[in-house]
Amino acid sequence: MSCNSCNSGELPKGCKNNGLCGISGCNKLNVVDWLANVIPPPMSSTFSGVEIRFKNGRKDFYQNEKQLSMYIGDVVAVEADGGYHIGVVSLTGDLVKVQMNKKGKPLHINSLPTIIRKASSVDIEKWEKVCAKEASTMLKSRVIAQSFDLSMKISDVEFQGDGKKAIFYYTAESRVDFRDLVRKMAEVFNRFLYSGAKTMGTRPCILHINLDKPKRYAGA
Repeated sequence: MSCNSCNSGELPKGCKNNGLCGISGCNKLNVVDWLANVIPPPMSSTFSGVEIRFKNGRKDFYQNEKQLSMYIGDVVAVEADGGYHIGVVSLTGDLVKVQMNKKGKPLHINSLPTIIRKASSVDIEKWEKVCAKEASTMLKSRVIAQSFDLSMKISDVEFQGDGKKAIFYYTAESRVDFRDLVRKMAEVFNRFLYSGAKTMGTRPCILHINLDKPKRYAGA
């Protein structure tokens, strides 16, 4: 599995991530866990929040409610909308608190979504299969968007790890009326389609597709 950025077809020589970046992107923004080898004081409890990395370096925080042994690089199944997603552990322990503070996240561990389990070989195989569809799905959706002459660019597609949902990332310099686009995509993909958060400029906006429901349309 090769690195997305170089697409050389070989194992990356620099990051030594054993090919995982073929799915989740180069890990340029990883935080060095300088507390990893520090033994905590007796009777102290380790923070149970975990930072999880997804495609293109996107990260979010989850609670390790089941107290699973977590190490950086572990592939895990996490709670997601209507199912589960697959990600890679990028940080554990007290440094997760620092990152949450840095990103303005409240330190209410019980409000975080949960890590369901360490990913099994079946989970990973399914994840890899849905990830393999992302490039062709993105190209098909770009063609559909161009047919409506919209001032937007679909920049990426990310499938949820269980295959039940896809997120379409796009950029637009101004507000886009994509109601006709959404109807067409619902027709082409023959699935339930609804619009997600809408922002403009260089920040990506998102469209969601639920893949486990019959086709219908929810307006933008």
